[in-house]
Amino acid sequence: MEQRICHIAGAGPFIKRGPQVAPGDLVIAADGGYAHLLRWGLSADVVVGDFDSMEQPAHPAIVRLPREKDETDMAAAVRLGREKGYGLFRLYGGLGGMLDHTLANLQLLVGMAMAGERGYLWDDQVVVTAFKNDCFELPAGTKGRVSVFAAGGEARGVFLRGLKYPLADAILSPGFPLGVSNEADGRKAGIEVRTGTLLVVYPRP
Repeated sequence: MEQRICHIAGAGPFIKRGPQVAPGDLVIAADGGYAHLLRWGLSADVVVGDFDSMEQPAHPAIVRLPREKDETDMAAAVRLGREKGYGLFRLYGGLGGMLDHTLANLQLLVGMAMAGERGYLWDDQVVVTAFKNDCFELPAGTKGRVSVFAAGGEARGVFLRGLKYPLADAILSPGFPLGVSNEADGRKAGIEVRTGTLLVVYPRP
């Protein structure tokens, strides 16, 4: 049985291709992400935010946050999805725009990986994900640039298979981008890390 997905629309730059929602999935609008959902022709199950990027909408399920707080609206939406029992997240409207919020969303992915969850950040060109002590297989037919970064410390036992520049039992450091700008040519390709956490950027299917 396929795992249910928590889809979260953030207030970052609008992307043309939004989520594909299946029965059992949860859709959360994080503040201005509500407007993105409307443009995609989707409805939100819950709207979360301090509403600094849009007026509070007339929606039956609002979680209003204070303006001064220790988490972003996107992080609050992830927390809500977790509280509702979801461990697989797809985040939209979270790349580009304000650099600090992009970095915050990458940290969210790393935090999910460290908690045994899996998160993905989507835009129209790329997908970013993170995983810890695990393997990740690129979607079938992936072609284009693939980059791999250590997150939260050294990543040991890194294997890159089926890519233009393979690695075997390598060590990646967060202080040197050895894994940037690799290339997938459509063959079956996978990434493994035995100890540590990796961030992976790959072309959107």
